[in-house]
Amino acid sequence: MTREPLMRAGLWLLRQVARLPDRWVRGLGFGLGEALWWLAWPRRRVALTNLALCMPALSPADRQAIARRHFRCFGAAFLECFVFWHEPAARVRALVRQIDRHHLDALAGRPVILLAPHFLGLDAGGLRLLVDRPVAALYANQKSRAMTETMTRGRTRFGTPLMFLRNQGLRPVVRVIREGVPFQFSPDMDLGAADALFVPFFGVPCATVPSLARLARLTGAEVVPMVTRMSARGYEAVFLPPWQDFPSDDLEADTRRMNAFIEGCVRERPEQYLWTHRRFKTRPPGEPPVYRR
Repeated sequence: MTREPLMRAGLWLLRQVARLPDRWVRGLGFGLGEALWWLAWPRRRVALTNLALCMPALSPADRQAIARRHFRCFGAAFLECFVFWHEPAARVRALVRQIDRHHLDALAGRPVILLAPHFLGLDAGGLRLLVDRPVAALYANQKSRAMTETMTRGRTRFGTPLMFLRNQGLRPVVRVIREGVPFQFSPDMDLGAADALFVPFFGVPCATVPSLARLARLTGAEVVPMVTRMSARGYEAVFLPPWQDFPSDDLEADTRRMNAFIEGCVRERPEQYLWTHRRFKTRPPGEPPVYRR
Protein backbone atom coordinates (compact mmCIF):
# COMPACT_ATOMS: atom_id res chain seq x y z
CA MET A 1 0.00 0.00 0.00
CA THR A 2 1.39 3.41 -0.98
CA ARG A 3 1.68 6.27 1.45
CA GLU A 4 -1.55 8.20 0.74
CA PRO A 5 -3.93 5.20 0.85
CA LEU A 6 -2.21 4.12 4.06
CA MET A 7 -2.68 7.61 5.48
CA ARG A 8 -6.37 7.60 4.50
CA ALA A 9 -6.84 4.27 6.24
CA GLY A 10 -5.16 5.64 9.36
CA LEU A 11 -7.34 8.75 9.32
CA TRP A 12 -10.45 6.60 8.99
CA LEU A 13 -9.34 4.58 12.02
CA LEU A 14 -8.72 7.76 14.03
CA ARG A 15 -12.22 8.95 13.16
CA GLN A 16 -13.60 5.73 14.65
CA VAL A 17 -11.52 6.29 17.79
CA ALA A 18 -13.05 9.78 18.10
CA ARG A 19 -16.49 8.18 18.50
CA LEU A 20 -15.46 6.56 21.77
CA PRO A 21 -16.37 8.18 25.11
CA ASP A 22 -14.30 11.24 25.98
CA ARG A 23 -12.36 9.58 28.80
CA TRP A 24 -11.36 6.71 26.49
CA VAL A 25 -10.12 9.09 23.80
CA ARG A 26 -8.10 11.04 26.37
CA GLY A 27 -6.59 7.86 27.83
CA LEU A 28 -5.66 6.46 24.42
CA GLY A 29 -4.15 9.83 23.57
CA PHE A 30 -1.95 9.75 26.66
CA GLY A 31 -0.81 6.28 25.62
CA LEU A 32 -0.08 7.48 22.09
CA GLY A 33 1.94 10.38 23.48
CA GLU A 34 3.95 8.02 25.69
CA ALA A 35 4.76 5.91 22.62
CA LEU A 36 5.77 9.02 20.68
CA TRP A 37 8.10 10.00 23.50
CA TRP A 38 10.11 6.86 22.80
CA LEU A 39 9.64 6.58 19.03
CA ALA A 40 9.72 10.19 17.76
CA TRP A 41 13.22 10.85 19.04
CA PRO A 42 13.99 13.73 16.61
CA ARG A 43 11.01 15.69 17.99
CA ARG A 44 11.89 14.69 21.53
CA ARG A 45 15.34 16.16 20.95
CA VAL A 46 13.81 19.40 19.60
CA ALA A 47 11.57 19.70 22.67
CA LEU A 48 14.45 19.14 25.07
CA THR A 49 16.61 21.67 23.21
CA ASN A 50 13.83 24.28 23.36
CA LEU A 51 13.32 23.70 27.07
CA ALA A 52 17.06 23.92 27.75
CA LEU A 53 17.15 27.28 25.96
CA CYS A 54 13.99 28.66 27.56
CA MET A 55 14.26 27.25 31.08
CA PRO A 56 17.99 26.87 31.86
CA ALA A 57 17.38 27.30 35.59
CA LEU A 58 15.54 23.98 35.71
CA SER A 59 17.48 20.77 36.14
CA PRO A 60 17.78 18.42 33.16
CA ALA A 61 15.51 15.99 35.00
CA ASP A 62 12.82 18.66 35.48
CA ARG A 63 13.00 19.68 31.83
CA GLN A 64 12.73 16.05 30.75
CA ALA A 65 9.67 15.63 32.96
CA ILE A 66 8.00 18.64 31.29
CA ALA A 67 8.88 17.30 27.85
CA ARG A 68 7.49 13.86 28.63
CA ARG A 69 4.23 15.36 29.93
CA HIS A 70 4.14 17.46 26.78
CA PHE A 71 4.22 14.35 24.59
CA ARG A 72 1.39 12.80 26.59
CA CYS A 73 -0.67 15.98 26.19
CA PHE A 74 0.26 16.14 22.50
CA GLY A 75 -1.03 12.61 21.91
CA ALA A 76 -4.31 13.40 23.67
CA ALA A 77 -4.79 16.68 21.81
CA PHE A 78 -4.04 14.98 18.49
CA LEU A 79 -6.68 12.28 18.98
CA GLU A 80 -9.17 14.82 20.27
CA CYS A 81 -8.73 16.88 17.10
CA PHE A 82 -10.71 14.14 15.36
CA VAL A 83 -13.52 14.70 17.84
CA PHE A 84 -13.55 18.40 16.97
CA TRP A 85 -13.24 17.72 13.24
CA HIS A 86 -16.00 15.10 12.99
CA GLU A 87 -18.30 14.84 16.01
CA PRO A 88 -21.58 16.76 16.50
CA ALA A 89 -21.59 20.39 17.62
CA ALA A 90 -23.14 19.44 20.96
CA ARG A 91 -20.09 17.33 21.83
CA VAL A 92 -17.75 20.15 20.80
CA ARG A 93 -19.64 22.55 23.07
CA ALA A 94 -19.49 20.12 25.97
CA LEU A 95 -15.74 19.57 25.66
CA VAL A 96 -14.67 23.23 25.63
CA ARG A 97 -15.53 25.65 28.40
CA GLN A 98 -15.34 29.27 27.29
CA ILE A 99 -14.23 31.70 29.99
CA ASP A 100 -14.84 35.47 29.80
CA ARG A 101 -15.99 35.40 26.18
CA HIS A 102 -17.72 38.69 26.87
CA HIS A 103 -14.39 40.34 26.01
CA LEU A 104 -14.94 39.19 22.42
CA ASP A 105 -18.73 39.47 22.30
CA ALA A 106 -18.58 43.15 23.32
CA LEU A 107 -16.72 43.84 20.06
CA ALA A 108 -19.26 42.19 17.74
CA GLY A 109 -19.12 43.65 14.24
CA ARG A 110 -15.84 45.45 14.90
CA PRO A 111 -12.40 44.42 13.62
CA VAL A 112 -10.86 41.89 16.03
CA ILE A 113 -7.70 39.78 16.02
CA LEU A 114 -7.72 36.81 18.37
CA LEU A 115 -4.14 36.23 19.50
CA ALA A 116 -4.07 32.45 19.97
CA PRO A 117 -0.62 31.10 20.94
CA HIS A 118 0.41 27.59 19.95
CA PHE A 119 -0.90 25.67 22.91
CA LEU A 120 -2.03 22.14 22.20
CA GLY A 121 -5.69 23.17 22.57
CA LEU A 122 -5.50 25.58 19.63
CA ASP A 123 -7.93 23.62 17.45
CA ALA A 124 -10.28 23.00 20.35
CA GLY A 125 -10.69 26.70 21.10
CA GLY A 126 -11.06 27.67 17.47
CA LEU A 127 -13.61 24.98 16.60
CA ARG A 128 -15.65 25.73 19.70
CA LEU A 129 -15.88 29.37 18.65
CA LEU A 130 -16.79 28.38 15.09
CA VAL A 131 -19.85 26.50 16.33
CA ASP A 132 -21.38 29.86 17.23
CA ARG A 133 -19.98 32.37 14.76
CA PRO A 134 -17.73 32.84 11.69
CA VAL A 135 -14.01 32.98 12.45
CA ALA A 136 -11.16 33.40 9.95
CA ALA A 137 -7.77 31.73 10.25
CA LEU A 138 -4.62 30.81 8.36
CA TYR A 139 -3.43 27.29 7.66
CA ALA A 140 -0.54 25.55 5.92
CA ASN A 141 -0.68 22.52 3.65
CA GLN A 142 0.55 19.31 5.28
CA LYS A 143 2.95 16.87 3.66
CA SER A 144 0.06 14.45 3.20
CA ARG A 145 -2.77 15.50 0.91
CA ALA A 146 -5.17 13.28 2.86
CA MET A 147 -4.23 14.96 6.13
CA THR A 148 -4.60 18.42 4.58
CA GLU A 149 -8.07 17.55 3.29
CA THR A 150 -9.19 16.05 6.61
CA MET A 151 -7.86 18.99 8.61
CA THR A 152 -9.36 21.60 6.28
CA ARG A 153 -12.79 19.96 6.12
CA GLY A 154 -12.81 19.59 9.88
CA ARG A 155 -11.91 23.21 10.48
CA THR A 156 -14.48 24.55 8.02
CA ARG A 157 -17.52 22.35 8.71
CA PHE A 158 -19.36 24.96 10.76
CA GLY A 159 -20.70 27.93 8.81
CA THR A 160 -18.88 29.76 6.04
CA PRO A 161 -15.30 28.55 5.39
CA LEU A 162 -12.86 31.39 6.02
CA MET A 163 -9.54 29.53 5.99
CA PHE A 164 -6.68 31.06 4.04
CA LEU A 165 -3.41 29.47 3.01
CA ARG A 166 -0.45 31.12 4.70
CA ASN A 167 1.36 31.54 1.37
CA GLN A 168 -1.56 33.56 -0.03
CA GLY A 169 -0.42 36.53 2.00
CA LEU A 170 -2.49 38.71 4.29
CA ARG A 171 -4.61 40.65 1.78
CA PRO A 172 -7.69 38.40 2.11
CA VAL A 173 -7.22 38.41 5.87
CA VAL A 174 -7.25 42.21 5.97
CA ARG A 175 -10.53 42.20 4.07
CA VAL A 176 -12.38 39.84 6.42
CA ILE A 177 -11.05 41.59 9.54
CA ARG A 178 -12.35 44.91 8.24
CA GLU A 179 -15.72 43.20 7.64
CA GLY A 180 -15.92 42.40 11.35
CA VAL A 181 -15.03 38.69 11.24
CA PRO A 182 -12.70 37.74 14.13
CA PHE A 183 -9.35 36.49 12.87
CA GLN A 184 -7.68 33.76 14.92
CA PHE A 185 -3.94 34.40 14.59
CA SER A 186 -1.02 32.33 15.87
CA PRO A 187 2.17 34.19 14.89
CA ASP A 188 4.48 32.42 17.37
CA MET A 189 6.29 30.29 14.79
CA ASP A 190 9.67 30.50 13.08
CA LEU A 191 8.80 31.37 9.47
CA GLY A 192 12.37 32.28 8.47
CA ALA A 193 14.39 35.45 8.42
CA ALA A 194 12.33 37.26 5.79
CA ASP A 195 10.27 40.03 7.39
CA ALA A 196 11.17 38.81 10.90
CA LEU A 197 12.54 40.71 13.87
CA PHE A 198 14.88 39.11 16.39
CA VAL A 199 13.23 39.79 19.72
CA PRO A 200 13.56 37.84 22.98
CA PHE A 201 11.50 34.78 23.78
CA PHE A 202 12.50 33.46 27.20
CA GLY A 203 15.59 35.66 26.84
CA VAL A 204 16.70 34.03 23.57
CA PRO A 205 16.79 36.10 20.34
CA CYS A 206 13.93 34.65 18.32
CA ALA A 207 12.92 35.32 14.70
CA THR A 208 9.39 36.66 15.11
CA VAL A 209 7.08 38.02 12.44
CA PRO A 210 5.68 41.44 13.46
CA SER A 211 2.41 40.74 11.64
CA LEU A 212 0.19 41.15 14.71
CA ALA A 213 1.02 44.83 15.10
CA ARG A 214 0.96 45.43 11.35
CA LEU A 215 -2.46 43.82 10.93
CA ALA A 216 -3.84 45.73 13.89
CA ARG A 217 -2.61 48.98 12.39
CA LEU A 218 -3.89 48.20 8.87
CA THR A 219 -7.36 47.19 10.03
CA GLY A 220 -7.85 49.18 13.22
CA ALA A 221 -8.48 45.86 14.97
CA GLU A 222 -8.60 45.24 18.68
CA VAL A 223 -6.30 42.43 19.87
CA VAL A 224 -8.09 39.98 22.16
CA PRO A 225 -5.92 37.13 23.49
CA MET A 226 -7.54 33.69 23.43
CA VAL A 227 -5.55 31.00 25.23
CA THR A 228 -6.88 27.43 25.08
CA ARG A 229 -5.48 24.82 27.44
CA MET A 230 -6.34 21.24 28.29
CA SER A 231 -8.30 20.69 31.50
CA ALA A 232 -9.05 17.51 33.42
CA ARG A 233 -12.15 16.76 31.34
CA GLY A 234 -11.65 18.75 28.17
CA TYR A 235 -10.42 22.26 27.40
CA GLU A 236 -10.73 25.81 28.65
CA ALA A 237 -10.65 28.70 26.17
CA VAL A 238 -9.87 31.86 28.11
CA PHE A 239 -10.55 35.26 26.55
CA LEU A 240 -8.60 38.19 27.97
CA PRO A 241 -9.37 41.93 27.79
CA PRO A 242 -8.41 43.74 24.59
CA TRP A 243 -4.90 45.12 24.66
CA GLN A 244 -4.63 48.79 25.38
CA ASP A 245 -2.24 51.12 23.52
CA PHE A 246 -1.63 48.54 20.82
CA PRO A 247 -0.18 48.94 18.30
CA SER A 248 2.24 51.65 19.28
CA ASP A 249 4.61 53.59 17.05
CA ASP A 250 7.38 51.08 17.77
CA LEU A 251 7.02 47.83 15.79
CA GLU A 252 9.82 46.09 17.65
CA ALA A 253 8.40 47.05 21.04
CA ASP A 254 5.00 45.69 19.98
CA THR A 255 6.58 42.41 18.89
CA ARG A 256 8.49 42.17 22.17
CA ARG A 257 5.23 42.73 24.01
CA MET A 258 3.61 39.86 22.14
CA ASN A 259 6.46 37.45 22.91
CA ALA A 260 6.51 38.50 26.56
CA PHE A 261 2.77 37.86 26.82
CA ILE A 262 3.08 34.39 25.28
CA GLU A 263 6.04 33.61 27.52
CA GLY A 264 3.96 34.44 30.58
CA CYS A 265 1.18 32.12 29.39
CA VAL A 266 3.68 29.31 28.74
CA ARG A 267 5.10 29.54 32.26
CA GLU A 268 1.65 28.78 33.68
CA ARG A 269 1.31 25.45 31.81
CA PRO A 270 4.68 24.69 30.21
CA GLU A 271 3.85 21.10 29.26
CA GLN A 272 1.05 22.29 26.96
CA TYR A 273 3.06 24.60 24.70
CA LEU A 274 4.21 23.33 21.29
CA TRP A 275 7.82 22.55 22.21
CA THR A 276 8.30 20.21 19.25
CA HIS A 277 8.36 23.21 16.86
CA ARG A 278 11.87 24.43 16.03
CA ARG A 279 11.14 27.92 17.29
CA PHE A 280 14.81 28.99 17.23
CA LYS A 281 15.77 27.49 13.87
CA THR A 282 16.50 30.90 12.33
CA ARG A 283 19.46 32.44 14.09
CA PRO A 284 20.75 36.02 14.14
CA PRO A 285 23.59 36.61 11.68
CA GLY A 286 26.78 34.93 12.82
CA GLU A 287 25.18 32.76 15.50
CA PRO A 288 25.44 28.94 15.23
CA PRO A 289 22.39 26.67 14.89
CA VAL A 290 20.91 25.29 18.09
CA TYR A 291 19.37 22.11 16.72
CA ARG A 292 21.39 19.03 15.88
CA ARG A 293 20.91 17.64 12.40
